[in-house]
Amino acid sequence: MQRVRLLMGALVGVLLTAPLMALLYLGEQAAGLPFPPFDLFDWLARTLPGDVIGKSIEVMVDTIREFDLGETSSAAKRIETLSGLLMFFGGGVAAGAVLFWGLARLKNLTGAARYLSGIVIAALLGIPAILISLKMGVYDTSTTTSVFWLALAFFVWGAALGWSYDRLYPAEFETIPIQTSAPVSAMKINRREFIIRVGSSTATLTILGAGVGYYLEYAEEKSYRDQIRKNRQAAAATASKLPNQNDPVIPAPGTRAEYTPLEDHYRIDINVRPAEIDAASWRLNIKGLVDHPLALSIDDLMNNYEPMDQYVTLACISNSVGGDLTSTTLWTGACLQDVLADAGLQPKAAHLKITSSDGFYETVALDLVNSERRVMLAYHWDGIPLLYEHGYPLRIYIPDRYGMKQPKWITDIEVIEHDEEGYWVERGWDKVAQMRATSVVDVAASDSLFEQDGVTYVPVGGIAHAGARGISKVEVKVDDGEWAEARLRSPLSDTTWVIWRYDWPFSDGRHVFEVRCYEGDGTPQIAERQSSHPSGATGIDRLSRNM
Repeated sequence: MQRVRLLMGALVGVLLTAPLMALLYLGEQAAGLPFPPFDLFDWLARTLPGDVIGKSIEVMVDTIREFDLGETSSAAKRIETLSGLLMFFGGGVAAGAVLFWGLARLKNLTGAARYLSGIVIAALLGIPAILISLKMGVYDTSTTTSVFWLALAFFVWGAALGWSYDRLYPAEFETIPIQTSAPVSAMKINRREFIIRVGSSTATLTILGAGVGYYLEYAEEKSYRDQIRKNRQAAAATASKLPNQNDPVIPAPGTRAEYTPLEDHYRIDINVRPAEIDAASWRLNIKGLVDHPLALSIDDLMNNYEPMDQYVTLACISNSVGGDLTSTTLWTGACLQDVLADAGLQPKAAHLKITSSDGFYETVALDLVNSERRVMLAYHWDGIPLLYEHGYPLRIYIPDRYGMKQPKWITDIEVIEHDEEGYWVERGWDKVAQMRATSVVDVAASDSLFEQDGVTYVPVGGIAHAGARGISKVEVKVDDGEWAEARLRSPLSDTTWVIWRYDWPFSDGRHVFEVRCYEGDGTPQIAERQSSHPSGATGIDRLSRNM
């Protein structure tokens, strides 16, 4: 009997947790209220040991590539979103099962006590959920309003659990039978009918809540979607004016775009959903060991400092060999040296602690900033304001460093004396995070054969990148042949990837293409295969194709 009630409790948990999540989602979209499923996932990502997080990232990236689940950063966000929803949903289902199992053992509880038991179960889940949401702080409403909303939602959900048990298993059917001379009438309980009715009602609530919530989310993002379309046009216009447009080396057909459209630029950050900032009230606070603390608006940065334009290739440290967590676009911003000069650095100033609105933080050595004028506070990509998912209104660019060292959604820069570990460094990733030299075989274009001097060739191509250190040479090897030098297309800048091309004499059969690169000073890339954690992936990229 207890097993049956355990399963019945899980079923009721399914029926009641789905509308709870839908209504919480509606509250988030309609009023900016907390959404605990995502807060829970983000909290776990911050709380679990760094080694666990690092291994989880590696497994997720490898899984996405192995099963070809799409562009890595987008697929990763979908997995994070689904994980948060499933964790919360699973907790609700488990709570229903535990409640029904427990009440089956406590046969003498009255209806009121059963309701109370459901509320207690809800409190055991709801109180931690409320505290986590408050800690994560990703909501637009006041703390009082947020707490009241979440407490009410969990209270109703818990009471509904207790009510469901009482309706399915009335108290008079739970008591021990006794001898009596009075006639006894038994109420027949049609549990199937009850489940159908509850299921119909909760399904309606779920569809309405999720549907209206989705509509509100879509309506809010409509202008953003329109901007994306404009960005695509802007990216195309920019690409037509690239500084190397007349270079004689034409990328092999199928090589990734030399200039990444904004909607295709990879995105990695620490939350399921990106931070959204009101630029009108936003200020960049520069404080700490400075003579003149600053509170700069985005207009201050754009109008008071000479704009810097840089073509930049950015990459995530978790990118695997041959992966797609790397992109190139045009950055515009203010030189950080100039901004700090206005603040007036004090003698003990040695590091910058940069804080973001999404909870991210990183520390940058002042020696690096002072020695590298290309370090910028960027407010434009591709000639337009940063998209909110890519750090609007401000992010930093530091040449030759992986993205983990470059905060987005920046709110504060504190000048400090002693070094402090950044968010990912605390979780076991490399403190310096200098970009590794890497090269990738994007394509062996067997459908683009061409003849020259009586020989049929296959265009083979890809990219090579070594941060700000440049690429001096790329070599390609086919099967067990010798390494042959590829032709290099002039890069967009000294901080972007290089497009390479090698025209290989066609031969039938299955062939393996390998590539390796050399940095600007002739240093070869690391050939030994290493995982991305903790310092970035290394190894030779290979592509196997039938010809």
